[in-house]
Amino acid sequence: MIPVPVVVCVLGGWCFVYLTDVLLKSSVSYRHGYEAWLGARGLSLSPFHLRWQTSIFNRIFSRCARINPHALYLWFTSGLVFGIVSMCGSVVLLVRTLQQTLHQMTSDQEPQGANQQTLQVVVPGVNLPVSQLAYFFSALLLSGVIHELGHAVAAIREQVRVNGFGVFVFVVYPGAFVDLFTTHLNLISPVQQLRIFCAGVWHNFVLCVAALCFLFLLPVLLFPVYSTGSGALVTEVVQGSSADGPRGLYVGDMVTALEDCDVRNVDDWHSCLTASIHSPQPGYCVSSLTLQPSWAQGRAFRRLDGSIECCSNNSLTDLCFSFSKLQAREFACLPVRKMLSGSSVCRSNADCHSNPDDQSPSLCVTPSLENQTRLIRLTHPPNSHMLFVGYPPHLQYAVSLTNFAPRFGFLNLDLPVVTETFCKYVVSLSGALAVVNSVPCFALDGQWMLSALLEATLITMVRDRQRRELIGFFLLLGGSALLAANVALGLWMVTAR
Repeated sequence: MIPVPVVVCVLGGWCFVYLTDVLLKSSVSYRHGYEAWLGARGLSLSPFHLRWQTSIFNRIFSRCARINPHALYLWFTSGLVFGIVSMCGSVVLLVRTLQQTLHQMTSDQEPQGANQQTLQVVVPGVNLPVSQLAYFFSALLLSGVIHELGHAVAAIREQVRVNGFGVFVFVVYPGAFVDLFTTHLNLISPVQQLRIFCAGVWHNFVLCVAALCFLFLLPVLLFPVYSTGSGALVTEVVQGSSADGPRGLYVGDMVTALEDCDVRNVDDWHSCLTASIHSPQPGYCVSSLTLQPSWAQGRAFRRLDGSIECCSNNSLTDLCFSFSKLQAREFACLPVRKMLSGSSVCRSNADCHSNPDDQSPSLCVTPSLENQTRLIRLTHPPNSHMLFVGYPPHLQYAVSLTNFAPRFGFLNLDLPVVTETFCKYVVSLSGALAVVNSVPCFALDGQWMLSALLEATLITMVRDRQRRELIGFFLLLGGSALLAANVALGLWMVTAR
């Protein structure tokens, strides 16, 4: 959850700013000077909303609109086609998301794999970690600026005046906007209007694709200074977690294997941990001379799940192991680290090949653990193995890793992580803005896209303008209800479960 001091600071800061604004505007001495100062800087203030508008970028927009008229025509016409397709696709996607949400509400199972939703409501501090807020807001602002840049350039190309460009902050969420001259906008044809209205979602889609390509090319771009494919590099270890401690992991360690599962990158790390959850606990090949059953460490007892415990509860270095010997199942309490040193992974006694010079055969011993508990041996050379006993997802949350290992000691470990994380947020948020703004919904781009589309296509079939507007109103009403249902149920799913 969001820390209470952060909430207090945000609410307190907005209250202070708004009360100061009210006092200055109600003051006889300072009112005119204060309002003139706000107007000269393009600032406007309302409860939890700060807005800044300027015309200094209009010249840049004009230059961009005159770069190559024919290429820009093809560019924004492609955006028109994409906007129409995305408007239909967004409705289908929202219907599918709503069905998935309703299914999850009536099911106790967590969504996995292909059943995960494509669109999810994001609530900072709930399903968005507070540590990721800087990435979230930066990517959101960039996506909004690129979105409005598309509108501005398309409008100037269609001979519509741009009054100004601005940015705003609503509570803590940043955004951008362009102010178009409405009279010019109403004079152009519906097709020209469509090019302008669709330019925002089109630019969001292009930004999403560009960030995705950059993300895939990142290993190539960083190849001269960062290497990949040799393992997963530890960049952070949560203090007090299962991976912390003298025999645990440290920042800069390279994890290369989890038991017999090779780790070449972060995806392999997650795959190996997932496999350890769904696969039976592997065993280890140990000489039979060390496997004399002994209950000296404590009396054996059966746990609630049926597993056997044969070590003392006070033991921090020993673990109960089970093995098959002469068709019987036996148990022995053994020192874990000493026993696993140099041993190979096995599933049965047949996997253990005895040394011909050794008179005692090797047997496959398996930790006697509770159902979801696993013993996992992590390889991170040149250090000795890290041994983890617990639920594998706890290990996943205990460390942060990256695919990029610096080739030189002075390089920052976090640079590739920051770049990669920011690109992922840009892909997600820019793609989400393209989808949401395409929905035929009141107050979104989809409202104007739908109105212009109906004017361009229904004018010959429905000559009465009021009827066309009525058709558009009901379509917008349906799209708004669909989006509102997704947001409301999405918020309930995030906050109530």
